[in-house]
Amino acid sequence: MRPIATFCLLTALLLSGSILPAAASQAFPATLSSLHKEPAGQDGDDTGIDAVAGASGEKYVVPGSRGAAQSGTPGAQNATAGNAPQHADGQPDATAAGTQGKPTVVYTFPIDGDIMPAQQRLVAKCLADARSGGAELVLIRLNTYGGLVNAADSIRTMILNSPVPVWVFIDNQAASAGALIAIAAERIYMRPGGSIGAASVVDQNGKPMPDKFQSFMRATMRATAEAHGKVIERIDGDDTLWRWRRDPQVAEAMVGRTVGDSTTAGVLAFTASEASEHHYSEGTASTVDEVLAQGGVQRYTLHEYTPTRLDRLLGWLMNPVVQGIFVMMIVGGIYFELQTPGIGFALVVAILGAVLYFAPLYIEGVAQNWELILFIIGLALLAVEIFVLPGFGIAGVAGIIAVVTGLSFAAIDNDLLRHLSTGELTLAWLLRPVLVVIIAASAALVGGIVLGRRFLTGRSPLQKKVVLTAEMKPEEGYVSHPQIEPELVGRTALVMAVLRPSGRVMVDGRYYDAAAEDGLFVARGRTVTVTRIEGGVLYCTPQERKTE
Repeated sequence: MRPIATFCLLTALLLSGSILPAAASQAFPATLSSLHKEPAGQDGDDTGIDAVAGASGEKYVVPGSRGAAQSGTPGAQNATAGNAPQHADGQPDATAAGTQGKPTVVYTFPIDGDIMPAQQRLVAKCLADARSGGAELVLIRLNTYGGLVNAADSIRTMILNSPVPVWVFIDNQAASAGALIAIAAERIYMRPGGSIGAASVVDQNGKPMPDKFQSFMRATMRATAEAHGKVIERIDGDDTLWRWRRDPQVAEAMVGRTVGDSTTAGVLAFTASEASEHHYSEGTASTVDEVLAQGGVQRYTLHEYTPTRLDRLLGWLMNPVVQGIFVMMIVGGIYFELQTPGIGFALVVAILGAVLYFAPLYIEGVAQNWELILFIIGLALLAVEIFVLPGFGIAGVAGIIAVVTGLSFAAIDNDLLRHLSTGELTLAWLLRPVLVVIIAASAALVGGIVLGRRFLTGRSPLQKKVVLTAEMKPEEGYVSHPQIEPELVGRTALVMAVLRPSGRVMVDGRYYDAAAEDGLFVARGRTVTVTRIEGGVLYCTPQERKTE
């Protein structure tokens, strides 16, 4: 194996990169055929319907964020005595179902930490699981200081379009992108001491982005608030006064206004009591049970999202420390494979490390097909350079570039790359996984060299257990051919096995391998003269027969 080719292969793996959760679903015991909501007229009810007293004493059902079209006209259905509360579309109410003997099916899951594509995938899986499991209500436990705008906007859209009502329980903070997610929900409850707002768009260093981005965020916040429609403030005789269920101007104020130096000012944030006062939450609660009680859900079956064994395994495999170990397996396995002949255990370790490196990233949608294919092509080019082409040239360089690119981009969610141009993510974020792997690969390379010298050339006790150390020494008789004294040249030998042209001869009572010069045939019993010795073989010529 050429040293330079070996060095290039190890360098390619040394420069590769990796990092970075998973979610799964849980089956429900039963599937319900209809969606339900809270009965009209209950305290704090702003989810889908509001019941208000009219001039003649009857109750109008006013459409909220779902049901009938968002107009200024009360719904056509009335909630009359003796009938269960109804939606504008005639569906029975969720809490009514819970109080009439059938528990409400509630599905809950958390959104913690930065809002990233991982949280986006989690919400998509959990909402799909809630629909398939027949949930009547989804409760999100939210605690975040913000994150990527596009991930938050995708979550907002999923919540607004969910056929299952979605409530949000702000467990601590709903700042920045978290505020956008929260106001998309039909109901918001906050833990005492929590806050919501401060939704300005900033870069990774906390510096406000230009007004182009702030303007988009302000419009998105207004549109999200407007999606919940209007409710009746009061009825004075023949006049009906309406208000926005969540004031769009308040939502816009959470982004703030852009001042002359492209910074933002007047950014709004609410405490728990302030949010309730301004109709941006339905109340305060300390637990999920309190949230459901305040929402009028008296009897319910709570299904809490819990990761499956596969989710936990994928999460463990995607841990940066574990990913670093896989890189060490790849580098160390290839190094030891190049130090020993044939294909053995070291190559199996390298392949296993590559599979464990790519598999969780690929399953979670972080690694793409082209990255895996590029990595394989890079290895193929390096193999061609090492085993086929002489020297080191284009194939080796191309292989190194392909391997580095494939491994690096496999560890990076490609959807995030668009944020490099906007400044929300910096180049340092892109290079961080490469740095993690360089450290792991360097440790593997140094460790491989040290262990290689210790086990392959050393004399440690452990070496005798893992490495074949037996030697076949010449003095012990382990030679390719016997040593023959040069004095035999010119001596006379007796043919003991026919030379055709190879055979056996005897000199002074010892047998030797022999061959006849010029390919001659010499019969057994004839005498020959030894002309030369090569490779342990006596080359002979037949002697003339004596005549009487």
